[in-house]
Amino acid sequence: MPGIGIIGYGYWGPNIARAVTEVDALALRAIADPSIPALERAGRRHPSVHLETDWRELIADPSVDAVAIATPVSTHFDIALAALKAGKHVLVEKPMTDSVFKAELLVEEAARRALVLMVDHTFIYTGAVRAIRDLIDNGRLGDIYYYDSTRVNLGLFQRDVNVIWDLAVHDFAILDFLVRSKPLAISASAAAFLPNSPENLAHLSIYFDNGTMAHLNVNWMAPVKVRQALIGGSQRMVIYDDMQTSEKVKIYDRGVDPAAGAKTLREQLVFYRMGEMRAPALSPKEALVTEIEQFVHSIESGERPPSDGESGLRVVEMLAAASRSTVLRGQPIELGNLRNAS
Repeated sequence: MPGIGIIGYGYWGPNIARAVTEVDALALRAIADPSIPALERAGRRHPSVHLETDWRELIADPSVDAVAIATPVSTHFDIALAALKAGKHVLVEKPMTDSVFKAELLVEEAARRALVLMVDHTFIYTGAVRAIRDLIDNGRLGDIYYYDSTRVNLGLFQRDVNVIWDLAVHDFAILDFLVRSKPLAISASAAAFLPNSPENLAHLSIYFDNGTMAHLNVNWMAPVKVRQALIGGSQRMVIYDDMQTSEKVKIYDRGVDPAAGAKTLREQLVFYRMGEMRAPALSPKEALVTEIEQFVHSIESGERPPSDGESGLRVVEMLAAASRSTVLRGQPIELGNLRNAS
């Protein structure tokens, strides 16, 4: 049974630790955090686990085969690189790194050592997103026209990343998982309404090479919490509302069809399909547990996980392009040259 160590026991680390304890095929060996109060909390919840203030000591522990990193994004690269060089498999919180260049180096290091590098893109392990992926793969939605997402709330304000790197990263990961097409360019505008704080509101447009368009609205200054996406296809449409306790995914047999055999402009009418709505049954299993199980499976089998290092790199590329576009007041940034430019 592989042993795992968790670096960072602040906001997300406790959730990873709890999920690990629910996976029988993995043993929680150690937790590292520079905060003594954080380690005291970890010790109360996991009394048999070794505690460290220095993450380097955790990586050096021979009982630790894999490392989960739940620290600020600016620290991800140094910790992940050290873990890979020590022969440890790595699960790193999103986003993988704070630059395309660093993400490339991690992917190369993991490949060189035949180690699993996996990114904590939790949403793609939810029953809802996996059900939508099945609908797309089975052709039930037809050609995907658009993905329109609203991901807003009041806070939590971050200091090390802006709202794009905090919230839009989720939709970038979902798009990378769902849309079987390459993103060509991203346009983004953002604003910071509080002094000495990163951008807290942004609107983004993503253009794909098959014609699909995505629009994202992310905001830390909304009066309510909204997590909703509309996905429009040529055959059916979907509403994905993550705030719902049931019926998170609703499939609408509705759309617009051109008139068959139209020869003149006057004849170029459209027909509206107004079919039924259905809400499929979704797996109730917690996404984070599913993700940890996938991590273990990839370690033991060598199979690439859906959120592997390459996926993490693609998401960081989109984040970098969006950030560059905000500096240029919304000018579209092509993604093709980002790796070379970094």
